Amino acid sequence: MLAALRRSQAWAERRLPALTRYKRPESLPITLHRRRIYIVPTAFGAGFTALLFIMLIGALNYANNAALLLTCLLGAASSSSMLVAFRSLNGLRLISIQQGHAIAGEPLSLQLVFEGGERAHASVHADLDGHTQAFSLPPREQTLVTLDVPTSKRGWQPLPRIKLWSNWPLGLFHAWSWIHPEQAVLVWPQPETGGPPPVLPGEDGQRQRLHHGEDVAALRDYRPGDPQRHIAWKVSARHSNLLVKDFEQPEARQEWRLDWRHLPQLSPEARISRLARWLGEADALGRSSSLWLPDEEIPLGGGHNHYARCMNALARMP
Repeated sequence: MLAALRRSQAWAERRLPALTRYKRPESLPITLHRRRIYIVPTAFGAGFTALLFIMLIGALNYANNAALLLTCLLGAASSSSMLVAFRSLNGLRLISIQQGHAIAGEPLSLQLVFEGGERAHASVHADLDGHTQAFSLPPREQTLVTLDVPTSKRGWQPLPRIKLWSNWPLGLFHAWSWIHPEQAVLVWPQPETGGPPPVLPGEDGQRQRLHHGEDVAALRDYRPGDPQRHIAWKVSARHSNLLVKDFEQPEARQEWRLDWRHLPQLSPEARISRLARWLGEADALGRSSSLWLPDEEIPLGGGHNHYARCMNALARMP
């Protein structure tokens, strides 16, 4: 029976003309009203209705007024619960959407701001690709609902449809509606997992001068692109992997000037991934960085806002 009810609900969602109309993206704010809210019995509601029908036949057959009164009272309560389920959604408004930041392949956090109508909205559920968040809302007040959107690639990603539903108060009826905001979210590119450090213009000669006669700050694992003269051969002979001498960097050279034009050997997507990795490393080290792209140039800066601005620029690259 449960499978049959789910199939009937899916059939209703496909066949109802008004519901098909609201599959198209809509601009904010989006208000739920009687023309876009639909109700079907739940599995429990269908079983309860069958039980009431059996009770009614028995009460009439045996002329039992008490049983007939109980059946009518339960039927009236179930009918009223359908109206309450409808009112849980009626008048609810989605007024704004705020997005977080996420790298491609990770879930992106969405914050949906809902506003209540004339009546209270109890036990409402927001469902987005299987992620469900329940909330209740007093009349004419606002609440923030957080949902996660799966991402697969960088760039602008349109929002999918969001289902709002409620089985309140008795679980006998399932009331639902769909909203499809006309909005897209920006997904950051995936940084490459490994690669050489950035070679900044005019830095090679300075590194050579610093490395002669300067104390070794630490030993680290060898990375592709490291000069062979920096390999600690004697120490590496006692280990299973190569170790490289890591020299102290001067305090005067703290900014990384990252440039799209300095990576001509890479494809466009590979350039974006490498620049994203370098931006993440500069942010982790607390170094100032700048970014030059074919259609945008971001001056030197630091901090999370600067990092987010640079990653947004990489995400918008064609």
